[in-house]
Amino acid sequence: PMQQQKRQPELVEGNLPVFVFPTELIFYADDQSTHKQVLTLYNPYEFALKFKVLCTTPNKYAVVDATGAVKPQCCVDIVIRHRDVRASYYGVIDKFRLQVSEQSQRKALGKKEIIATLLPSAKEQQQQKEEEEKRIKEHLTESVFFEQTLCQPENRTASSGPSLLTVFLGVVCVAALMLPTLGEMESLVPLYLHLSVNQKLVAAYVLG
Repeated sequence: PMQQQKRQPELVEGNLPVFVFPTELIFYADDQSTHKQVLTLYNPYEFALKFKVLCTTPNKYAVVDATGAVKPQCCVDIVIRHRDVRASYYGVIDKFRLQVSEQSQRKALGKKEIIATLLPSAKEQQQQKEEEEKRIKEHLTESVFFEQTLCQPENRTASSGPSLLTVFLGVVCVAALMLPTLGEMESLVPLYLHLSVNQKLVAAYVLG
């Protein structure tokens, strides 16, 4: 026994990480194809593992191969069927526990919990999700609008007359509109002051 402990110091009871996917099972009452789900247990270790699937409500589920073994660096699929689909179980969270141990030992080296939920409808769930997203978006736009209305009166009081910047911008835009357009060669204004039609449009827009 002493030699075994020295050889495998990492195999402490209950501490071995268990790799299983997914960690949540969702069954939909209106979708038969979801009544059967697959759990995949991975064994990345150099030694074989034994596994056992336990459940808080075993009467509701059928687990195909609830016990078995996984070879080193292999994986195994565990099929779980929901066999008691009824409205009174909607939203109830059940738990599965996947226990693993080394083949030669009886004690559990590691365990992982998987939650299982039965929901009435995949479509309903999608609709609820969309409604929730819509609500969040509406709430965001409402709060942005609320902040804008709060800020506006302050701006009005601060700028009762035209500000210096506005006057300056207006002068610049008027001057820009008066300058000759690019392509008008017979002009007294130097060429670098000639503006394109686009630049004049911008100036007219700002002025407006």
